Formats: sequence, structure tokens, C-alpha cells
Amino acid sequence: MTIRAHIKENFHLAYPVMLSNLGHVMMGFTDNIMVGHLGATELAAAGLATVAFNVLLLFGIGVSYAITPLVAEADGQHDDKRIVETLRHGLVINVVNALVLVGAVYIGKEALYHIGQPEDVIALSIPFLKIIAFSLIPVLIFQSFKQFAEGLSNTRVAMVIMIASNVVNIALNYALVYGHGGFPAMGLMGSGWATFLSRVFMALAIVGYVYAAPAFRKFRASFSLGNYSRALFAKMLNIGVPSGAQFIFEVAAFDFSLVMMGWLGTKSQAAHQVVINLATISYMTTAGLAAAATIRVGYFLGQRDVKNLKLACYTLLGMALVLMLCCAVGFVAGRHALPMLYINDGDVIRIASSLMIIAGLFQLSDGTQVVCASALRGLQDVKIPSVLIFVAYWIIGLPLGYGLAFHAGMGSLGIWLGLSIGLTLTALAMFFRFRMLASRLALSVEASLPAPSK
Repeated sequence: MTIRAHIKENFHLAYPVMLSNLGHVMMGFTDNIMVGHLGATELAAAGLATVAFNVLLLFGIGVSYAITPLVAEADGQHDDKRIVETLRHGLVINVVNALVLVGAVYIGKEALYHIGQPEDVIALSIPFLKIIAFSLIPVLIFQSFKQFAEGLSNTRVAMVIMIASNVVNIALNYALVYGHGGFPAMGLMGSGWATFLSRVFMALAIVGYVYAAPAFRKFRASFSLGNYSRALFAKMLNIGVPSGAQFIFEVAAFDFSLVMMGWLGTKSQAAHQVVINLATISYMTTAGLAAAATIRVGYFLGQRDVKNLKLACYTLLGMALVLMLCCAVGFVAGRHALPMLYINDGDVIRIASSLMIIAGLFQLSDGTQVVCASALRGLQDVKIPSVLIFVAYWIIGLPLGYGLAFHAGMGSLGIWLGLSIGLTLTALAMFFRFRMLASRLALSVEASLPAPSK
């Protein structure tokens, strides 16, 4: 394949995932707008519950990522039976994981009373958290079929369903939060039920589509139960659990940076939230290219085609860097205007404006790490990357940020410099790890080829 052909195929796979990811962002954005009109306490309660919920949600999503590289590899080998078995086993893992995570919420919910938050906020957040916790079950069922479809290079079905679920979520929020259409006004709890029901819709829609669509008809055996393989469960968990840990290490690092910003004062914490929200939008967009990296690398791994495997990754990396360079320019150029979309406080805007420069500078690192980490997932290499991510953030980045902020007197800039350094080290580690494994794979494939005849 030529570079142009790779770029075309990359874009074809990536843009639906980009839109799906933005759909995830928009669902949270919609919930915040609806709840925000109820009052500051309700908004704070929803935010607190969502932060706690998202740690578990991202772990669950990370575990579900084991399905995509295995399906993509089997697709490259035209092994339909292995594709079926991967989905069957992945579905069991994800449903059991969802039940465990729901149980963790119910067991650990009282811990919210011990993190220094206002009691009136916690009193509202716990019932809300108990409702949205059950949405983990439909979300991870949705993820099972989404990752399966993406492993087969079908990224559009999840995009369409995500857009439709956003419409459902908006309508349900409008009806249940404020009491329109004959429904009772349930306030914050109405938003929780809207989230739960919209995610049930997501799960039912994708299950129905995969079962009924002619393109997936040959995989209907995936819906059968029994005759499971302990070896396949172990293989999938060996990919999925470290992938989930990667999400936790990274997300928890940014969550802990929010705690440190709080030690500097409310205005620093608010500025941090503004800039993180903007950076999340660019990250979630580039994550679409990362999903394509897992699919394409896994497919070419199955075909033992190292040349195109490397080209697929490097062209996706180039596309990510171009996209993130545009975001970086936008962040720096709009460092004063963009924070004003969120808040009118001059002190918050001033702090946020300085943080926007650092956020702009680490966009290239962010694009590099997300694509290369996903390419490594396509190679089914997740354990070493998990350790590297932990070291980069928790051993180097966060302690360095703490030292710069509180001992070197740099304040909020110090925390963000630490995060930026951790992110850059992660990007370098993921890039060189991919290069090393791709080179090893090339040597392995070359050694397995028959000797040329004399």
C-alpha cells in the first residue's frame, strides 16, 4: 500500500470514532447544562459522582479493548471461528467486570464523606452515583460489540448509535429533570435516570444491529453460551486488565493534579478545570486516530505484513501530529478568549491563559502517546507500556510538579509543567517501544520465510 492509500484508509476508519468520542463528551456536556440550571449544589454533586464513576468506567472500557486487537488479527488471518470466540469470551468478561464495578460503587460510596467535600453535595451525589453505577452494565455490553465491530474495521455503527443516544439523552434529560411531557420533575435524579436509559438504548441498539445486519450474520454464533476456554479468558485478561490500568494511571494523575491545584486555591482549581476540559476535546478527537491504529496494526499483524503495519502506524502518527499542531496553535492563540467561554472571573482567566500555553505545547506529546500506545495494543503489548506510563506520571511527572509548585514557587504552572513532562516521557517511551517491537517482528517474519532456492 502507498502512503496515500494508508492515509485514506486511516481517515475512513478514524473519523467515525472521532465523532463517537465527541458524542461521549457531548453527553456529559448536555448533562452539566441541564443540571446546572438546578443550582450550584446539584451541579457539584453531579460532578463529584461523575469523577468517581469515570475512574471505574474507564477501567471497564480499557478491559474491553482486549477484543479489538484479537478480532483484527483474526480478521487479517480470515479466521471467523476465532472472531466468534473472541466476542463470546469478551462479552462474558465485560458483563462480569461491570457487575464487579457496580458492587465496588455500592461498597465504597461512603468514602465520599472522607475526602473533604461539603456534606450537602455528598448527600445528593451518592443517590445519583447509585443510579449511574448501573449504567456500567449496558455501557460495557455496548463496548463489547463496539470493539468487535471496530476489530472488523466497521467504525460507523458505533458512531450512528452514539449520535442517536445523545438525542435520546437530551430528550430524557428535558423530560425527567424538569418534568416535561407528563413526567414528574425529578431534578438531579432525573438526569441520572436519563443517563442510565440512554445507555440501555446504546446497548440494545448495537446488539440488535450486530445480530440482524447481513454483514455480521456469519458471526451469530457469538450469541451462544457455554463451552468457554480458560486459556482465551486468560489471554484476553492479560491484554484487557493492563489496558484498563493504563487509563487509571493517566486519568488518576490528572485527577490528583486537580487536588494539588485545590491546595493553591479555588481560582487555580477552576482554571485547571477549564483548561483540562479544552484539552480533553482535542485528546478525544485524536483518540479516533488511535482506535484506527489498534485496528490496522492488529490486522497487519495477522497478515504478518510488517511493512504495512509500520506504515499504518506512522501515517496515523503523522495525521495526529498535524491535528494536534492545529490544536496547539488554537490553544496558544486563543489562550485569553477560550477561557472566557467558561467563566467571567478575571483571576481565573489570567491563570487559565498561562496554563493554555503549556497545554498547547504538550498537544504534540499527547497525540504521539495516544497513537503509539494504541498501536502497541494492536501488537497485544500492554504490560510494559502500563509500567512505563505509571513511572512517567507517578514517579516523575507528579512529584516533579509538586516540587516546582510548592518548593520552587511556580504555583499552578509548576503542576502543569510536571504533567507536561510526564506526558512527554510517556510519548517518547511509547514511540520507541513501538519501534523496537516492530523491528523485532520484522526479524521474526524474515526468519520464518523459506530460504531462497539456489
